Amino acid sequence: MLVGVPKEIKNHEYRVGMTPAGVYELVRHGHQILVETKAGLAIGYDDEDYIKAGAMIAKSAEEVFAKAEMIVKVKEPQAVECKMLRPGQILFTYLHLAPDPEQAKGLLDSDCVAIAYETVTDINGGLPLLAPMSEVAGRLSIQAGAHALERHKGGCGVLLGGVPGVKPANVIVIGGGVVGINAARMAAGLGADVTLFDRNLNVLKKIDNDFGGRIKTIYSNHMNLEKAIRSAHLVVGAVLIPGAAAPKLVSRAMLKEMKKGAVLVDVAIDQGGCFETSMPTTHENPTYVVDDVVHYCVANMPGAVAKTSTLALTNATLPFVVELADKGWKQAIKDNPHLMNGLNVCHGNITYYAVARDLGYTYVDPNTILSTVAYN
Repeated sequence: MLVGVPKEIKNHEYRVGMTPAGVYELVRHGHQILVETKAGLAIGYDDEDYIKAGAMIAKSAEEVFAKAEMIVKVKEPQAVECKMLRPGQILFTYLHLAPDPEQAKGLLDSDCVAIAYETVTDINGGLPLLAPMSEVAGRLSIQAGAHALERHKGGCGVLLGGVPGVKPANVIVIGGGVVGINAARMAAGLGADVTLFDRNLNVLKKIDNDFGGRIKTIYSNHMNLEKAIRSAHLVVGAVLIPGAAAPKLVSRAMLKEMKKGAVLVDVAIDQGGCFETSMPTTHENPTYVVDDVVHYCVANMPGAVAKTSTLALTNATLPFVVELADKGWKQAIKDNPHLMNGLNVCHGNITYYAVARDLGYTYVDPNTILSTVAYN
């Protein structure tokens, strides 16, 4: 199979869909790799590194999309990229379709086969291709939040860990998944007063045991959350419903009760955000203020640490890329139910239930696709 790796074009996105090591592995499996020139340059991989690994270099994204049978990316395709997709072409990347009807329409119109990193599962019910970026984003959320708390950034001027004789910042983390645990761990490590909210009692028990009480745990309900955020300096939104739009857990009314100069970091912004006042931002302009509360809602947070993020992501994605290239998409998802769970759009159909529900499309079972679409 000819696998294409275009350069990412989202604002301040420096990650790349495949490293030279990934190229080398695919070449060993008998595949051809076409990498857009300078695709990995921002994180230290020049064209020569890819050539030595066995890749061919394309002069443009148009060439990559025109020639490749499968496109491997990091972020969701931008509008110009959706227009370059063609019928039957495999797209393997993050999609986050539920809050993005325009992208969904672009993929449907292209007649491509779009497999989303964020809904691929594993034997334990986890999300192995989302997890590494969730780890990065969770840890970054505290760095970003601490920076936004600085007075010159619009924050209330509170140091997360405080100093002797001065209380540390009060940090609230909503959600005890991969993002939330990593955010809480980082905040506690910096000496903040950390409370984590979740609705899974087993998660709360595990956090309490693992951290020996350094991270407080509270069952998440509206009353508990409303009370807690009034005294919070930093609130991290870390909720996830796989494939679906994030629930709005902090309302505009609740925002008015918060401290002046408090900070919200919405890590769920890829799925529409879990704060009512959340709007996607970029690394170029990461924050805005509503009711005296600073909002950080960057939709590609891990792109800020692109080298670490690329290595962590491609470690996880490469086995699936190899499987898709070796078998073709139809045989691969037939053999691997976890990869089938990643199929979001296929030949003009929405094949992930939560996406279809949230966007108002008719859901088509992937198994139906398997029985009606010819092998490619």
